[in-house]
Amino acid sequence: MRRGFLALALLIAALLIPRVSAAHEVRPAYLEIREGADRQVHVYWKQPVVGDLAVPLAPDLSSGWLRGDAGRQQATSTFLVKEWTIPAPHLPLPGQRLAIAGLDRTLTDVLVRISAPEVGEATFILRPATPGITIPTQVQAGAPILDYLRMGVTHIWTGFDHLLYLLGLILLIPKMRTLLKTITAFTVAHSLTLAASVLNVLHVSAAAVEAVIALSIVFVAVELVHAQRGQGGLAQAYPWVVAFGFGLLHGFGFASALREVGLPQHDLPLALMLFNVGIEIGQLAFVAAVTLFLASIARAPRLLDVPLRAAPYAIGGMGAFWVIQRVELILIR
Repeated sequence: MRRGFLALALLIAALLIPRVSAAHEVRPAYLEIREGADRQVHVYWKQPVVGDLAVPLAPDLSSGWLRGDAGRQQATSTFLVKEWTIPAPHLPLPGQRLAIAGLDRTLTDVLVRISAPEVGEATFILRPATPGITIPTQVQAGAPILDYLRMGVTHIWTGFDHLLYLLGLILLIPKMRTLLKTITAFTVAHSLTLAASVLNVLHVSAAAVEAVIALSIVFVAVELVHAQRGQGGLAQAYPWVVAFGFGLLHGFGFASALREVGLPQHDLPLALMLFNVGIEIGQLAFVAAVTLFLASIARAPRLLDVPLRAAPYAIGGMGAFWVIQRVELILIR
């Protein structure tokens, strides 16, 4: 019977790996267009990379400035950076069409900053549904409040590693009151480290944090197996303490996605708060959806028996896969 559960878990993991093996391929991209006093235009483009694979995106201006080779290009294991310099004289920025080719086929958002005498300073976000805009003559400076909020919600809903950890906690803690305390501890912890990291109070290697986050998924999966066998574990005895500890690590993971994109320094506290609130909204929505689903089919325990027994192996299998993948990325850097 146990072999059957393991085979089912491996099948589930095999089906999920093509979609979630990169877990954070939906990290936002970043585009900055800055025109200086000398009238030269400097364009800076930063897009996510997972290993050797770059998200297929390309910024484009209707003037054609970005259609040639970049003057400078740099690739790391997490990002691809391109830079262009457009000398004066040149066409004005206002009225040009700015678009991100390929954005409509991804889950990625693009944070855009424009700074020019004819435009002013503005920050806005392009999304798959709206991959382009026409640059206006004047824009109102300020943080895109709803966009930062939405970015937080999107990040947690597409952060499959964070969701798997939350799913493990939900399955491990059957009592709703205890579960709410545990989720609260996780929330407080990752809010603390998210703020500390983005505000440059603490510095931790993002790659190492991502590997440990994957390890936390393996841990909760092992605890689930112990619970199914009637063996008490650390997470069952002190669930909120364990959740708080791992929440600190997950907060660094959230921060790496937000900080590496680049934040408007004059709006940093507001952007940070909105991003974190978005994460909490998405997290609570996920917990509520899973809890309601389990409650709705609780009257048919036979339907739940095999999936619940296989769940720890599927969760642990994905977590182990991410551990190996992320440690490999650290070693080849």
